[in-house]
Amino acid sequence: MQFFLEIVISGILAGLMYSLVALGFVLIFKASGVLNFAQGAMVYAAALAVVGFIDYGVPMWLAIIASFVFMVIIGICTEKFVLGKLVNQPPITLFMATIGLTFFIDGLAPILFGNDVRPIDLGIVDEPIEAIMDLTGIGISKLDLFSSGVIILLVILLALLFQYTKIGRALRAVADDHQAALSLGIPLENIWTIVWAIAGFVALVAGLLWGSRNGVQYALSLTALKALPVLILGGFTSVPGAIVGGIIIGVSEKLAEIYIPPVLQNAFGGNFGGIEGWFPYIFALLFLLIRPEGLFGEKHIDRV
Repeated sequence: MQFFLEIVISGILAGLMYSLVALGFVLIFKASGVLNFAQGAMVYAAALAVVGFIDYGVPMWLAIIASFVFMVIIGICTEKFVLGKLVNQPPITLFMATIGLTFFIDGLAPILFGNDVRPIDLGIVDEPIEAIMDLTGIGISKLDLFSSGVIILLVILLALLFQYTKIGRALRAVADDHQAALSLGIPLENIWTIVWAIAGFVALVAGLLWGSRNGVQYALSLTALKALPVLILGGFTSVPGAIVGGIIIGVSEKLAEIYIPPVLQNAFGGNFGGIEGWFPYIFALLFLLIRPEGLFGEKHIDRV
């Protein structure tokens, strides 16, 4: 039982990290209806900017601020020169534009900050917390616990922003109906710029946490792929859905990694290692057949 609980807790902590990347997708999709495939590249660029500025001799705290400014500039340029030029175009056109943006960011960031694999030191050692280990026998990493706390705090702040601020109300109005928001005098371009800036901040937080765990490397850009099953489960427009979906994917991935390979090997023989790499996508595909809109998504009905 203790081993099972340790796997579940590990899955929850990993799932929260997936949720952080999915959160960037949700923010942009809610406000503009664009599935931003470049979110993973933004995570990579943000982390690379931090270590790049540090290599230039900038203190850690100032490097984080400079990286945030860099991500805001990317967001503003994306809205002004890419998506802003494609207003009222089919969704597939906007999606393809974000794919092109992915390759552009993946190429630009290494040119500016180098592409060597480098760690991010947040001052937190990735080792089990002794007090919890002694009390329960379950190993929970200090870094994982810190990352989970940061993610939960970020979600609370975003929820407060959306619910109780003027900008948040404007964001929700734009998400509900672009034309109605325009008729009320809400400037769409300004709102989209703000959303991209917030998504850049989320990417920066994700880059710091993922980079401190795995090092800053191109693989961070591929974390966007792991966020897709999270979005399918939670819904593309729900902030709580991103968190719940991430936890479900993280826990199911860890359980599948431990318990499914022995069953398949006994039944068919051979090697079934690496199941955690594809299981989330199969799980999400099966979920699509049952509830296509996701756990927290709204059903879309076209009236003809």
